[in-house]
Amino acid sequence: MNTAYYLINTLCDLYLMVVLLRIWLQWVRADFYNPVSQFVLKATNPVLVPLRRFIPGFFGIDFAALVLAALIVALKLTLLHALLSEASIGLYWLLLIVLTIVKKAGVMLFWILIVRALLSWVSQGNNQVEYLMFQLTEPLLAPIRRIIPAMGGLDLSMLVLFIILQVLNFLMSDLFGALWLSL
Repeated sequence: MNTAYYLINTLCDLYLMVVLLRIWLQWVRADFYNPVSQFVLKATNPVLVPLRRFIPGFFGIDFAALVLAALIVALKLTLLHALLSEASIGLYWLLLIVLTIVKKAGVMLFWILIVRALLSWVSQGNNQVEYLMFQLTEPLLAPIRRIIPAMGGLDLSMLVLFIILQVLNFLMSDLFGALWLSL
């Protein structure tokens, strides 16, 4: 049972991250010719193209991708609850779906920031992955840089964003308790 739980959880979370990455790439208008972007497109198109026939986008928001993210979480929760012989429906189910998507988006942002920081130390600057991470994180870091400029050549915007993410994580933990921590 632990093996099945692990596989369901891992596979659903990985595909959810790819779908969330696609939403994020579209939101920041990232370079879709980048190899990472091409992987994301090829991994999500088989499911998103048919969904877009029924669910259009509005105001630049890909609602089909948001619905797909919710469906992935719903599938994951259904399979895990069936595996554990638990029944759960209704508003609680909807809350679980939304909280899971929010938490996974925050985790993905955290890791992209970590990788970008590590790449900035070792990269020569001509890396396509680094450029994509720049495109993904710059809309979040630029407003912080306007408030807190670089001090002595040291850019503290990423540190401030890490602190903001941690505060939001603690806030969600305070609001939802064990439910947030279990996701």
